[in-house]
Amino acid sequence: MSPDTASATGRITILDGGTGRELLRAGAPFRQPEWSALALLEAPEFVTRVHQAYVEAGAEVITTNSYALVPFHLGPERFASDGARLAALAGRLAREVADAAPGHVRVAGSLPPICGSYRADWFDPKFARPILEVLIEGLAPKVDLWAAETLSAIAEARLVREVLGPDRRPLWLSFTLADERAIAGLPRLRSGEPAGEAVTAAIGLGAAAVLFNCSQPEVMSDAVERAREVLAAARRFGSGGIEIGVYANAFAPQDTTAEANTGLSDIRADLTPAGYLGWARQWVKRGATIVGGCCGIGPEHIAALSAEFAPGVARR
Repeated sequence: MSPDTASATGRITILDGGTGRELLRAGAPFRQPEWSALALLEAPEFVTRVHQAYVEAGAEVITTNSYALVPFHLGPERFASDGARLAALAGRLAREVADAAPGHVRVAGSLPPICGSYRADWFDPKFARPILEVLIEGLAPKVDLWAAETLSAIAEARLVREVLGPDRRPLWLSFTLADERAIAGLPRLRSGEPAGEAVTAAIGLGAAAVLFNCSQPEVMSDAVERAREVLAAARRFGSGGIEIGVYANAFAPQDTTAEANTGLSDIRADLTPAGYLGWARQWVKRGATIVGGCCGIGPEHIAALSAEFAPGVARR
């Protein structure tokens, strides 16, 4: 479905929310450095419960619990011994829940920023490539689409496309924005690259959707607006027929030295389900056709999105 078609029909795709904090809230084993990967290692039934909670809340796409399956969290030795097995397990758990759902639910294979969340300056393609290869091989049998998430730099997106090679399942490229810069109305990635350039790159890489995630809600609308402008210009030349999506986090602004998943950040009290829905209405009004949540956004938030934007519900 193209953005124009989605806008005309009011069809909005509902994503799930964050996994790590929901595992913690559910009582799953949870500590650093393993983060959300610990549940896969010690109690995978909790991962199933979290997926089920999001499906029950109305999510039409659930994301594999593979974000922390990197040496940063597992350690190099454990990743070498268990990475492929854990990726396959993450894919299987999500697939089982999706297949058991009463409606059509897709599974997105999460491909994280291999060298460190929020840190474009740490990106090393030679280091990242073999790790991506392990994750893709493990997840591939069970996923419907690929979600390269929390990308701080365009180079990370390019590497994902290279490593996927001939795999032509839909590719969603999701970029994280610099909170402090975008507030001024100039949306940029955490690398400093303009968000518009990231959208142009996504078009060139054949992405099915370009999204913005793991940044505060306030910065997303400008990025969606810029994406819509770039895509509109591209469509005049026969390209740019891709969707726009948003799934924000519930953190306070993160500065340029921040690293995701190095500790539990405070959750904003104002981002209740109703408060988050207010932001989502703005994103949809600007042109987003995919909405969900990232860190700190749970099933109750997704239920509010689903009640507002589910098929048959008019857009406001």
